[in-house]
Amino acid sequence: MWRAFINGSTYDLRTRDPIEDDPTGTRPWAAERSVRARVVALLLLDGPPAQPGRVSSLKLTGVQITGTLDLSGGQVTPYVELNACRFEKQVLLPECQLGTLRMVSCAIPRLEAARLRASGDLHLPRCRIPHGIRLSDANIGTDLLLNQLVVYGDRRGLSIVADGLSVAQDLQAELLVSHGEFSMRGATIGGSLSLRGSRLIHPSGERAFNAPQLTVERSLYMTAAAVGAEPEGPGSGSSTTPPYGISSTTVPGMRRFQRFECQGGLRLDDGRFGHTVDFYRARFVLRDGQEISLRRVQTPELRWLGKRPERGKVVLSGATVVNLVDQAESWPGPGGLRMEGFTYENLVPRGSFTLSMRLEWVEAATAEYNPEPYERLAATLRGSGEDADARKVLLAKQRRRRETLPPAGMLWGFLQDWTVAYGYRPGRAALWMVVLWAAGALLFSRFPPEPLKRDEHPDWDPYLYTLDLLLPVIDLGQSAAWRPAGAWQWATAALILLGWILATTVATGATRLLRRN
Repeated sequence: MWRAFINGSTYDLRTRDPIEDDPTGTRPWAAERSVRARVVALLLLDGPPAQPGRVSSLKLTGVQITGTLDLSGGQVTPYVELNACRFEKQVLLPECQLGTLRMVSCAIPRLEAARLRASGDLHLPRCRIPHGIRLSDANIGTDLLLNQLVVYGDRRGLSIVADGLSVAQDLQAELLVSHGEFSMRGATIGGSLSLRGSRLIHPSGERAFNAPQLTVERSLYMTAAAVGAEPEGPGSGSSTTPPYGISSTTVPGMRRFQRFECQGGLRLDDGRFGHTVDFYRARFVLRDGQEISLRRVQTPELRWLGKRPERGKVVLSGATVVNLVDQAESWPGPGGLRMEGFTYENLVPRGSFTLSMRLEWVEAATAEYNPEPYERLAATLRGSGEDADARKVLLAKQRRRRETLPPAGMLWGFLQDWTVAYGYRPGRAALWMVVLWAAGALLFSRFPPEPLKRDEHPDWDPYLYTLDLLLPVIDLGQSAAWRPAGAWQWATAALILLGWILATTVATGATRLLRRN
């Protein structure tokens, strides 16, 4: 191993038997395959110079490292790559400074790397870590790779603790399996964060993924991953091939999809995402009381295209989105959605998403009457030129409000709805005006009233008389010249009252139209 270090070659102790060489297997490895952790630390922290024309590096394959590998606070200059190695005890890297560290398909009891500083990459693909990873306040100069990692929780149920983590480029955690809470509170990712095809499992805890105040300069992908020979098409959550690959179990030329799955709550409150938050084909398994929380999230595009959660809640309160790309079958039913203060500028539905479905979507988010979601939907529809649909949404808002009124207000609401649709259909009010005018003219043509003054009155005209009763403010000189008696006084009063109501409705509708224009 010493010679391999100074000439930059690989020290390989594999037996070439896949079962014997499996670092996660139960078979013990022979003593001749073991290297003490103190020797590895000596090489990395104070190793001999490289041979002339060579670069010193530690490349181990199929090696068992005994004892605790402790590089805490140290400065590691050589390049490090460990393949299919088995660690007897935990690896300690707190406040360590290094270039690039790659541990591939290794079995590591626990990785402690709080405040680690890596000027290059940190790669842990296909590793198995039964007692968790700590990357709190770590700084990764390029990429962090966790593809196909299998990690279990520590004594507190935390599988990966990456609070305050900073990654200059991408964080790839595709097909990762996390048993416990994956925490990224206040983390910053300079590129994209990909969890395509991963499984986050923590059903007994409050959350499986806890990342409030997460900042991702590009996109967050919690989507399905394509596992196979062919890549997915653009915009469908395709999985790029990372270093060391994602193994395929499909027939050549075929491909299958593995969903992103979260068993437990997910929290992205106050997150900032530069391009997209994508949940294409995602699956959430929640208990009652658990949430998919996107409170106050800001992103140009939210792609809510996953499988509908059967339990728990989806919370979008205070979130700000430019494009909402969604499908009707992805949203939960009544009581499973909250979106007070949720703002979006454009709706981009996938598949059939009719206006009636959209109104059911709003109703599902408002267990008690709240006008704001209706007004937001109407404003978005009006902004896209769909004025008729916007009026239908506002009419639905008034009908929902009617349910909260006392009996008298509810009765008045039913009357307004039946006659003039709360003023959102002014044409109906104008039609009622015509009907009342014709009925009144017919009535008064058969039973004309007596003149108020026999010697001073205009010529009798039942059409003008009825029109004068129906039109408020305007005086045609008819209503004041005639004196109805008995029951006709009540008919006259009813026409005047209905005329005020209908004319006000027509004026309100016209005002809305002028205001929009």
